[in-house]
Amino acid sequence: MTASPGRWPQADSSVEDFEDVLIIGAGISGVGAAYRLQQMAPELSYAILEGRERPGGTWDLFRYPGIRSDSDIFTFSFPHTPWRGDTLLAHGEDIRNYIVDTVYGNGIDEHTHFSTSVRAANWDSSTDLWTVETLSDGVPKTYRSRFVFPCTGYFDYSGGYTPDLPGLDEFSGQVVHPQQWPEDLDHSGKRVVVVGSGATAITLVPTLAADAASVTMLQRSPTYIASLPMTDPFTTITQRVLPDALAHTALRWRNALLMVGSYQLCRRAPKTARWVFRTMTKAQLPQGYDVDKHFKPTYAPWDQRLCVVPDGDLFKAIRSGRATVVTDRIARVTADGILLESGDEIPADIIVTATGLKLQAFGGIELSLDGKRFEAHDKFVYKGHMLEDVPNVAWCIGYTNASWTLKADMTAQAVAKLLVYMRTHGYTHAIPDRAGKPVESRPVVDLASGYVTRSLDELPKSGTERPWSVRQNYILDRIDARFDDLTESMTFGRTVPATVAGPASVDARTG
Repeated sequence: MTASPGRWPQADSSVEDFEDVLIIGAGISGVGAAYRLQQMAPELSYAILEGRERPGGTWDLFRYPGIRSDSDIFTFSFPHTPWRGDTLLAHGEDIRNYIVDTVYGNGIDEHTHFSTSVRAANWDSSTDLWTVETLSDGVPKTYRSRFVFPCTGYFDYSGGYTPDLPGLDEFSGQVVHPQQWPEDLDHSGKRVVVVGSGATAITLVPTLAADAASVTMLQRSPTYIASLPMTDPFTTITQRVLPDALAHTALRWRNALLMVGSYQLCRRAPKTARWVFRTMTKAQLPQGYDVDKHFKPTYAPWDQRLCVVPDGDLFKAIRSGRATVVTDRIARVTADGILLESGDEIPADIIVTATGLKLQAFGGIELSLDGKRFEAHDKFVYKGHMLEDVPNVAWCIGYTNASWTLKADMTAQAVAKLLVYMRTHGYTHAIPDRAGKPVESRPVVDLASGYVTRSLDELPKSGTERPWSVRQNYILDRIDARFDDLTESMTFGRTVPATVAGPASVDARTG
């Protein structure tokens, strides 16, 4: 292996299945990362390793009725590939098709290995290479790479979270988790109980209510829910008068600014925000409805993720009598339904456990450095996408208070810039380095939702000051990205052939 400033050394020609960059996951994050690599670093080779048979990630996995985005689609879609629809929220199938079109329309499919699940990755500091162990169609296969970029989100694809419900095994009907929705499930004419009140539950309830005999949303406590119109005059006019790309950019910025502004209002004036949510909700419910019992959360707005319903469809289902909300706790599941702590019982033919996700860092991949496994929760996140003391790895996570893709695309660009910098200077490793500086820690996902609090040990830590903090502010992150110093708190170096005169590697600490 050679190493000289000005170019990025390649692996020895005898190394098979080598790529400069391995992207893990062909969902919206992985596809976006591939696009930015092709655009900004075309001289680098890359491959995407995708465990599923098709691209789409989350949008290929989740197939429950009514699945849609809960962020507006103009900020959720890619900035470089205009969204062609005119609705603010998009159906899951349309998002999946959009991702697939982006993959095949940009030749990303030629770099993608489907049915290839990543099991482990080990960094070898003597060569500055990652060895990545996979199962490809069930057959073990090894890849080697200079840089690994997990675009796997932060939840476990193998299954969601279902709490311990006493008596569940006695239920004579069908129990379904949205993450494993059966294609042949027929809910027509059935009594359905949806346990939960998050984004998945409020999407399912009005959709199921169209054909079910009854649908009950059973919640322990209420969630903040805002109604968003599916279309608005600004979107219609903008798409009519501007070219596609320019209209997409204008709508993306308009909606991003609205998200940032509404979030700041909720956090800085929570009493006002509570009043606004309650007033809007009350106006959409039947007269005399117990709003405070079923739609007045005990927490402040955005302590947990805000849920959105299109054109108030959940409230319409309640007004029509096709859907009911019950706020209570489960005593036990019976053969014919759910017995509540209040003594009431809800009859059911189908129980849907919309009870959340299981968090997981790096898609559950076992990461090790020189054969020694490290735990992600011991590490601080660097600039929102790398880990302290871990060379040549970036992790793509999106915003919790805005569209995932807003952050994912900035991460993809930041990684591409770093790779170009490394190649230009002949560096073969880049290691975020605190240099012993003490940093106060906080959760990397700053929400009080149950699926977050019960799984914090699975995720790395955020600090409270840059570059070790994970911030939930698109505008400030854009400014930082514009003036980012790639050398801040970063140690760069290169491997060189070992000789009797010197070491096998050279480091240059900067920042």
